[in-house]
Amino acid sequence: MARIMSLVMAVFILVPALAPALGQGIIYIAHWRGIFVLFLGLGLIGVVWFAIRQPETLPPGRRAPLSARGIALAIREVCLNRVALGYTVAAGLVFGAFIGYLTTSQQIFQELYGTGDMFPVYFAVLSLAIGGAAYVNARLVMRYGMRKLSWTALLVLSALSVAALVIAVLLVGKPPLWFLMVYWFAAFFCLGLLFGNFNALAMEPMGHIAGVAAAVIGSLTTLFSVPLGTVIAQAYDGTVVPLIAGFAVLAVAATVTMHLTERGRSDASPAAPEPASADD
Repeated sequence: MARIMSLVMAVFILVPALAPALGQGIIYIAHWRGIFVLFLGLGLIGVVWFAIRQPETLPPGRRAPLSARGIALAIREVCLNRVALGYTVAAGLVFGAFIGYLTTSQQIFQELYGTGDMFPVYFAVLSLAIGGAAYVNARLVMRYGMRKLSWTALLVLSALSVAALVIAVLLVGKPPLWFLMVYWFAAFFCLGLLFGNFNALAMEPMGHIAGVAAAVIGSLTTLFSVPLGTVIAQAYDGTVVPLIAGFAVLAVAATVTMHLTERGRSDASPAAPEPASADD
C-alpha cells in the first residue's frame, strides 16, 4: 500500500507544483480564457473516461448500501482511531508547510529574488524533488518499511529547516538563491517521502472501510493544512524567514505527533509484533 500510495501522492503533489509552468504555457499560446476552456475539456474527458473505463472495484459481496448513518459511523471510526487520526494530523502538518510554499513562492522568486519569467522553471525544478522522492520511496519502502523512512525523513526535514532558519535570520531574511534552492530541494525530497507513507499509515487500520476512510483522511488533511498554509502566507514580510520558520515548526510538530501516535500503538499492544506485511 505504501508503495502504491507513494506513486499516487507523487501525482497529487506534482500537479499543483507543475501548475504555474502549465498555466504560463497556456497564456503564451492563448488568451487567459483558454485556461477555463481547458478546465471544461479536462472535466469532460474525465467524465467520459470514468463512465467507460472505470468499473466498480469492490466485489458485489462486500458492497454496502449508501446511507447517511453508514457514512457517519465510518467517519466516527476514522476520527476515533488513534493511528488513523494521528497520521492524518501529521500529514496535515507537513502538507500545511507545502501549502505555505505554494502560496508565497511566486512572491519570493519574482519579487524577492527577481527571477521574472523564469519563476515557473525554478518552481518546476523543485517539484522534481518530490517526484524523485516518491519514486525512491516506492522502491525503499519494501525494504525498510514506512515507519523507518518516515522517521528518517521527519528528522532530516526538521534539522534542515531549523538550520536554514538560523542562516536565513543571520542573513536578514534573504540568503543566496542557490542556498534556498538547495534547502528546498532537500526539504521537498523529504516531503515526497512523507506524503505517501503518512497516507498509507493512516489507512493501514481502515481496510474494511477503505473508500470512506480515504475520503475522510484526505478531507481532514486538507482542512487541517490549508489554514496552516494560510497563516504562513499571511506572515510573509518580504523575506523567506516566515516560510522557513513554518517548515521548521510544522516539521517538529509532525515529529512529535508521529512519536505520540506510535507510542500509543505500542502502549495498546506492547507484546504484539508488527505484521510482516504491514508496510507492503
